[in-house]
Amino acid sequence: MEILGIFRDIESAAIGVEELLREGFSEAQITSLTSVPYPDGVLVKSDKRSWFRWVALAGGMAGAGAGFSLAAGTAWLYPVQTGDKPIIAFYPTGIVTFEITMLFAIVATIAGMFLEMGLPFRRKRLYDPAIAEGCIGIIVSLHHGGDAVVCGEETAPGECIGIAASLPAAEQGRRVDEIMRDAGALRVITEGTR
Repeated sequence: MEILGIFRDIESAAIGVEELLREGFSEAQITSLTSVPYPDGVLVKSDKRSWFRWVALAGGMAGAGAGFSLAAGTAWLYPVQTGDKPIIAFYPTGIVTFEITMLFAIVATIAGMFLEMGLPFRRKRLYDPAIAEGCIGIIVSLHHGGDAVVCGEETAPGECIGIAASLPAAEQGRRVDEIMRDAGALRVITEGTR
């Protein structure tokens, strides 16, 4: 279950996030939605490592191999000897290699972008049109009541469940709603009540 709080400015949203963390919710449970490109970590710190650039690099490397194989392989399979020139010419092979490298790198970049953003969404997520108009949304993902707290040194950052997860789900929802309203949320939307 998720709860979305809509805040008018960054200061009130930051107060809401700080209060949620103080209450025992982990940063892995809190997500910010905004139409303004704030720097990473302004509201919620993200320890999630991006592998986006590696996907683009792998696409470029695959493209370089495919482009060279296409240009050099075609020249090798169908040799046309012109004077004393080499069968596999440097400049034509380089041009085809470059073009195919760029094609593969661009396609891999677009595919990596969609994978990194989690698009298309597997399920419908909470959203409010006010976010597109400059407001800030803070989403808190609630766990089932009674979940054990798993925030140790060996726990991966995205798998940490805060202390508040030990409470029943209804109590977690009530606390999140109360904290967001006290911090100055314009409205609080609970999943299933839209």
